[in-house]
Amino acid sequence: MPLLLILVAVAAVGLILIYNRLAQLQVLADNAWADIDVQLKRRHDLIPNLVETVRGYASHEKESFRTVIEARNAAVAARGPREQQQAEQALGASLGQLFALAEAYPALRAVESFQTLQTNLSQIEETLQSARRYYNAVVRDLNTAIVQFPSNLVAGGFAIRPRTYFELENPAEAAVPAVRFDG
Repeated sequence: MPLLLILVAVAAVGLILIYNRLAQLQVLADNAWADIDVQLKRRHDLIPNLVETVRGYASHEKESFRTVIEARNAAVAARGPREQQQAEQALGASLGQLFALAEAYPALRAVESFQTLQTNLSQIEETLQSARRYYNAVVRDLNTAIVQFPSNLVAGGFAIRPRTYFELENPAEAAVPAVRFDG
C-alpha cells in the first residue's frame, strides 16, 4: 500500500511539473507575441507621419499614399500570426514603393524630419526582427514540449495546442525595407 501511494504521489508531482512547464511556455509565447504587437504598433504609428512627410514633396502620387495607408490599416486590423504575417508583408511591399518614390525627390531626402522618420523606422524594424526571433524560439520550445513524451499526454489532456510561427512566406520579404538615402 505505501508503495502504491508513493507511485501515485510521484506521478502527481510529475504531472504537475509537466503541466507547469507547458503553462510557462504558453505564457512566454503570449508575452513574446505581445512584444511583437508593441513593435508593430510603433511601426504602424510611424507610417502616417512618414506618408505625410513624403506627401508634402510628392502630392501627385496619391495612389502610392493610398496603398501604404490601406496596407497599414489592414496590418493594424490583423490578428494572430498568420493574418499578421500576410498584412505585414503587404505593408512592407508598400513601404518599399514609398521609399522608392521618396528617392526621386532629393529635397525630401535632405529634410531632417524625413531622416528622423527613416532612422526611427529602421530601429523599429531591427527591434521587430528581434521580437519575432524570440517569439519563434518560444513557440519552438512549446511545440517541441507538446510533441515529446510524456508531456504530449499532459498537453493532449489539457488541450494545449501548438502555436504558429511568425514567418515570412517569401524569404525575399524578410529584408528590412531600405530606409537610407545617402545623397
